[in-house]
Amino acid sequence: MAVNEATSKAKPDGRRHHGDVEGKTMIADSVVASIAGIATREASGVYAMGGGISRTLGAARNKMSGSDDVTRGVRVEVGEKQAAVDLDVVVEYGYPITRTTDDIRSGVADAVETMTGLEVAEVNIDVLDVHLEGSDDDGDDEPRAR
Repeated sequence: MAVNEATSKAKPDGRRHHGDVEGKTMIADSVVASIAGIATREASGVYAMGGGISRTLGAARNKMSGSDDVTRGVRVEVGEKQAAVDLDVVVEYGYPITRTTDDIRSGVADAVETMTGLEVAEVNIDVLDVHLEGSDDDGDDEPRAR
């Protein structure tokens, strides 16, 4: 069968580009949550994600399975063109919280938009605690005198 040169577009590496092929791409909420979770953990000053019980259960699961749940502390709403992200974080003591949350917002928006093409409408962040280096993280939610 002959190839019509006018309708096929070859890339420099010889592959054809079919830019005129139609279809719909659906991106699962879990994909956006994973991207947001990974981007959040990359921000300076983030000690952990999730709150109290979820953080304790997650730490136990991580020890047993040897893996880290990157979506812990992440909730997303994904539409056709936009996504909203809610995060629960614990910040390291000594890092300015507003700078850390600004870095998180920027990193999450950049990562989600670059990887999915979705516009990030908002990134809401709940700072649940401040972690002191060397303190025991027993997972209870009771405030402790320091």
